Amino acid sequence: MMWRALIAAVIVVTCGGSPARAADAAFTQFIASLWPEAQAVGVSRATFDEQTRGLEPDYKLPDLILPGRPATGAPSQAEFVQVPADYIKEASIARLAGEGQRLLQKYSAALTQIEKSSGVPATVMLAIWGRETDYGRYTLPYDLVRVLATQAYVGRRKDTYRNEFILSLKILGEGVVTRKDMRSSWAGATGLTQFLPSEYYKHGVDFDGDGRVDIWHSVPDALASAAQQLVNKGWQSGLRWAYEVQAPAKVDCSIGVPEVTKPIGQWLREGFVPVRGQKLSAAEQAQPASLLQPEGIYGPAFLTTKNYFVIKEYNFSDLYVLFVGHLSDRMTSPLPFATPWSASKQLRTKDVEAMQRGLTRIGIYKDKIDGKAGMLTRAALGVYQKSAGLKMDCWPSEEVLRSIEAAR
Repeated sequence: MMWRALIAAVIVVTCGGSPARAADAAFTQFIASLWPEAQAVGVSRATFDEQTRGLEPDYKLPDLILPGRPATGAPSQAEFVQVPADYIKEASIARLAGEGQRLLQKYSAALTQIEKSSGVPATVMLAIWGRETDYGRYTLPYDLVRVLATQAYVGRRKDTYRNEFILSLKILGEGVVTRKDMRSSWAGATGLTQFLPSEYYKHGVDFDGDGRVDIWHSVPDALASAAQQLVNKGWQSGLRWAYEVQAPAKVDCSIGVPEVTKPIGQWLREGFVPVRGQKLSAAEQAQPASLLQPEGIYGPAFLTTKNYFVIKEYNFSDLYVLFVGHLSDRMTSPLPFATPWSASKQLRTKDVEAMQRGLTRIGIYKDKIDGKAGMLTRAALGVYQKSAGLKMDCWPSEEVLRSIEAAR
């Protein structure tokens, strides 16, 4: 019954009728059906009724599956469609680093205490805040409750968002934040450091001691919560996130995957050289690391530690981690990456998807088809280039895409 009503609603929408009234019956019925689950986690009937009264779905959100309409798909995140030089812009890094230095002083007491208890550097906490919401200057565009309700109803990950929606009601019922201030991204992340409601409950910290975890208004709470999330995901105190290195001329770029780890000292013995003559201690050289070449053989190369992948769990993008890690470094050092970014063009999402399908067809790529040229895609591309006798650069291009599509 619900789906019949939704299909009717979509027909009304596409025919230019009044979409809200036609759609609301099935949506309202769906929301009402969630009351027992909300009650089970402690949401009061008064809160449930107040926050769901008049609630309407937002069918303009991305990543929805609507009967009678093409799949919208997730938007092309900048982390996955921009070349590194466009995403990690020097001007943006310099501006955020300067502001970060000021905030290091402003919140020095809280940051020192959080760093001492968590082992997460103050600069890393600030870099996450800077990247996520420009230190709170960026106003998130959506109403969190409406986003989560819509995604729970017709999103691609209904069960996940169903739980997030119910937890958002729990947060509102506890009075920590008003509905007006609980703004979010299209994917349902909220607060200064961008948490899903479930992450709020898993990692939230009441650092300022006022009896509530407020990641929307309390900077100390937001920073301590970000640090706690990293700790809960395995952050190792005293370990750098990555080391920039010069790769040897004939590097096999296909080994740049998380599964290929070696002690940093072994990488150095194989010809990888820390930039600017940096000397690594014996303890640092004993740490396991993976190779990362975000532009294949062309741009900077990095030896990434366990903490690199911990930050990556905050946002599953190599460019995001590079931005946060580099911004963190720049708060204490003025030096940019030693090797400049060089790629000027990135394939469109649909072309990367075609490349991934081709690599899957010939048995080289075994991950998801998502149009994102991440570590595993670039490594598989290198394996293909090697087998096809092409120049091995692990960078997606139109030339190699044509070659893959012809290999049938």
